[in-house]
Amino acid sequence: MTNISANELKTKGVSVIQAVLDQQTEAVISVRGKQRFVVMGVEHYQYLRECELSAAIIESKADIEAGHYIKESAEEHLARLESME
Repeated sequence: MTNISANELKTKGVSVIQAVLDQQTEAVISVRGKQRFVVMGVEHYQYLRECELSAAIIESKADIEAGHYIKESAEEHLARLESME
């Protein structure tokens, strides 16, 4: 990942981000020499979100297959949550 300093971003604006994203999927914004932010295109962000959702579905299916779930009504669920407080 390429680092872009906050000062470089101030002077060159969004064009410096675009130049980096033309070459790679992510750019790091550094503030006072420390990496603080990651910038990416919307398409790459949406891809990462889809990966997260796919992983969550896989984990949920594994929990169901392993019997790690509770079958209850909405009222029972709320009562159980309230009892945990």
